[in-house]
Order: sequence, then structure tokens, then C-alpha cells
Amino acid sequence: MTTSAQQSIILITGIQAAGKSTVAQLLAERLPRSVHVRGDLFRRMVINGRADMTPDPSAEAVRQLRLRHRLTASTCDEYFRAGFTVVAQDVVLGEHLTEMVDAIHARPLLVVVLAPRPEAIERREAARGKDAYGRWTIDLLDAGLRNETPRLGLWLDTSDQTAHETVDDILARVWTEGAIR
Repeated sequence: MTTSAQQSIILITGIQAAGKSTVAQLLAERLPRSVHVRGDLFRRMVINGRADMTPDPSAEAVRQLRLRHRLTASTCDEYFRAGFTVVAQDVVLGEHLTEMVDAIHARPLLVVVLAPRPEAIERREAARGKDAYGRWTIDLLDAGLRNETPRLGLWLDTSDQTAHETVDDILARVWTEGAIR
């Protein structure tokens, strides 16, 4: 079995419009017996009382974010136990990345951080016809990614790559550069 076909959990993170959803879906489609876990679904399940993250989040927003990450981690572990390779994606920045890595128990765990340049994010955001940022700014989130997020896993500047090229890059490098012990 090649390493790219070995059962694993692959966690993909980055800021909004970094390409996480597209890349995770394409990656899952290329792997045998795979699942795509979208962490944001757990946030959207909260109908009343949701507290979203902001540049100055409330304690409740942080509590709900951590709950969302724990639910994502548990879901990854359960699918892995059932024999699936799991590709999970969400915005997991700063200390939350370390917490998420600790919360996922199954191994091998591979982490991929999509880190395109801010100008590439701006172009992608304009092209996708939705505003994921609201009060957030690209520069603020990018600074949080680059300055506050631990250097775990495989970090990719995908500014000049298509989603398919990014998946090729992940498959070629994640086992040597993305593995978490």
C-alpha cells in the first residue's frame, strides 16, 4: 500500500477563502474509502444561541468554537475507527490547532495548512460571490495564521496553484511533511 492510500486523518486548515472546502473535497475524491468532514457544519447546527467568532470574541463564542472542534475531532475518530480515511476541514488557527491535534486520537494524523498570500485570498473572495469576512479582515486573519498558529504539519502557499495542483502537492508531500506524532 502506498502512503497516499494508507488510512489516515488529514486535517486541512487556513483562513476563509484559502480553498479548504474545495481542496478537501477533491482530496477525499482521490482517496479510497474516504469521508469529508466539514467542521463548519457543527456551527451551523446551532439554531438559537449561536455565538460566532469575531475579532474580539466573547467567552461564549470561544466555548462554542471549542465545542465545534471537539465534535469534529470525535467525528474524525469515529469514521477512522469504521475504516475510512478522513479529510477534515475547518478554520483552526492559533492555539486551537494544537487543541484540535490533541483532540484527534487516531493516527496517522496529517495536518495541512493552506496559506495563500493575502492578495490571493482577496481575489478568491471577490470571485466566489460571498463575503465570509464581514467584520474580519483578510490581513487580521492572515496575521493570526502566520504569527499565532503553531508550525504544525505541511504549510502550503497555494497562491499560484489551482485546487487540483494543491491536491497533487498534498499527496506528494503530506506523509513526509505533514505527519503529527
